[in-house]
Parts: sequence; structure tokens; C-alpha cells
Amino acid sequence: MIVGIPKEIKPQENRVGAVPAGVSALTGRGHTVLVQRGAGAGSGLSDDEYAGAGAELVDTAEELWARAELVWKVKEPIAAEYPRIRAGQVVYAYLHLAPDRAQTEALLERGCIAIAFETIEKNGQLPALQPMSEVAGRLSIQMGARALEKVHGGRGVLLGGVPGVPPGQVVVVGAGSVGRNATRMALGLGARVTVLDIDLQRLRWLDDHYSGRIETLYSTSHTIEAAVRRADLLVGGVLVAGARAPTLVPRSLVAEMKPGAAIVDVAIDQGGCIETIRPTTHADPMYVDEGVVHYGVTNMPGAVPRTSTFALQNATLRWALALADKGWRRACEEDPALARGLNVVGGQVVYGAVAEAHRLPLARWQDSPE
Repeated sequence: MIVGIPKEIKPQENRVGAVPAGVSALTGRGHTVLVQRGAGAGSGLSDDEYAGAGAELVDTAEELWARAELVWKVKEPIAAEYPRIRAGQVVYAYLHLAPDRAQTEALLERGCIAIAFETIEKNGQLPALQPMSEVAGRLSIQMGARALEKVHGGRGVLLGGVPGVPPGQVVVVGAGSVGRNATRMALGLGARVTVLDIDLQRLRWLDDHYSGRIETLYSTSHTIEAAVRRADLLVGGVLVAGARAPTLVPRSLVAEMKPGAAIVDVAIDQGGCIETIRPTTHADPMYVDEGVVHYGVTNMPGAVPRTSTFALQNATLRWALALADKGWRRACEEDPALARGLNVVGGQVVYGAVAEAHRLPLARWQDSPE
């Protein structure tokens, strides 16, 4: 199979789909790997390293997309890439289709096979999403601390405080991978941390792990309201696999937060769980709404591309190899986890949450033509 690794063109996205070791794994099995020149530069990976792993370097994205049967990338295709996608081509990337009608329609129109990292599911876990959730969870505190600085419109609160001055209050909504990693980083800085979730097992684990050093609350509208009002930094980390994130913090509650408080909504890729959040970029990451500083970057792990790229390939390589070795249909027939990653096949939506979000018919991928 011909596998293409393009240079990401989403603003300030410096990750790349595969590192040279991944290329070597594919070429070692007899596959052709095309790498667009400069694709790995943002992650500190040179063209020479890719060539040494057996890649064929190509000059343009147009050539890569035209030749590749499987395009392995990081972020969803954006408008400039839509015309490059062709019928029957496999696009393997983070897609986040539920809140993105335009991309969904483009993938349907192009007739491709779109496999979303974030919906590959095994034993109730999302293994291709987890490493980036870990990165984003940890970054949420780092970025939230910046948002609290007065120069960004924040309260001027140091999360860890200093002797004689209390630390900042961090409230984390969601105790999944994002929430656990945000909690770890916030505690490491010395903040006071409250975590809310509806999963008592997750809350129990956090309580046991941190020996009472954090406050855990069962998530209801009442407990969310009380916690958000006292937060200096609010982190949104709620995920419903493949679906649009539920709005748990309405605008009216944001308006009751402390002036200059900060919000980092990691769920922004799926529409966000805080009503006042909107997508931003690394070039212009923050804005103020209702007197609160908001950070809504949709590709947070792109801020630390070296770490993120290697972590992402660790999670996605096994399925890239399966897709290349067997073709998408056989690979999905043999691996139900990978089959859950199928979102669009041959002009039809085959993932329930995406069909529901856009009120589109839901088809079975097994019924699609060869």
C-alpha cells in the first residue's frame, strides 16, 4: 500500500502523523511511504531521518494526496485539503466530526473512508485519544496559569500561592484522562483542586490516590454551580466518545465567576462543555467573555509537538500497520476496536453519534460496496 504522511496545515500545528520509526515499520513490510518535505520539522524530525527510514520524499501536498491510498495525519482535513481527498482513499486522523458539519459534508461528498482516532474504542477505552488527552490535561494547567496572569486579563493569581498567601482554586469538570492529568499538574503546582464527575469509581480512585489532598464531588448542576463560583481556574474535561460535548456550564454561571478567573475547555474539539467557549488558535489563544479569560485552542497538544508526536504514534502505529497490511475492510472486520473508528465510508455516515449530531442517516459500514 502507498501511505502518505503530509505536512499539517492547520495554523500552528507542528505535529506529524508518523515519526521515522513508524515509516521504517511500514517500509519493512513492503509498503511505500510518501513523506512531504518538511512534514516533521515542527517536531524536530528532519527529511534526512525520514529518507533514512525508507520514505520517499515528495515536494507537494498535491502529489502526496494524489498518490497515497492511506493518508496518515494528525488533525482533521481543513477546507484547503478537501479537494485533495478522493473516493476510496483512507483518511486516518483526529476528525471530531460531531461539531463540524462542513467537514462531515466534505468527507461524504469526496467518498473517502474516514477513520477517527478519537472513536477507536477497546474495552470502553479510547486508546488513540488517551495520549493526547494526557498531554492536553497537563497543558490545561500550564495554559490556565498563564491565563490567570494580569497581562492576559486574569486575576493575577499564582496557582501555588506563596507562604502567607493562599493558593489558587482549580476546579476540574470530568475525571477522565484529561481530568486526572489536570489534577496531577495542579496539585504539583500547589493549587487547591476540586474534581467533579458522575462516575463514582473515578472519584474514588482519585480520592484514594491523593489521600484526601483533593476534593471530589459527584457532578450535579448544584455542585457544579457551587464549585465554579469559587474557581480561579476552571478546566472542562468532559467527553462523550465521538459526540458533541454536553454543555455543563451555562453562560449565566460563567457570569458569576470571579472577575479575571480563567477557563480552559479541553472539550473544545467536540464543541466544548462550557457555553461561552469558542475555538481559538495558538497564535491568538485567549479572549475575555463575561469578565473571564477563556482558552479554547482546538489543538492544544500542538504546543508541545515533539512530545505529542511520539506519544501519538505510539498509540496509532498498530492500526496504521493493520490498515496497510490488510486494507481497511479486512482490518476492521478483524478488529472491532478499529471498526469503531470508522465515521464515514463511501459517502455515508457510519458512526451513530455523528449521524445524530447532524441529523443524517446512519448506515452500516459492512453494507458499503467494495
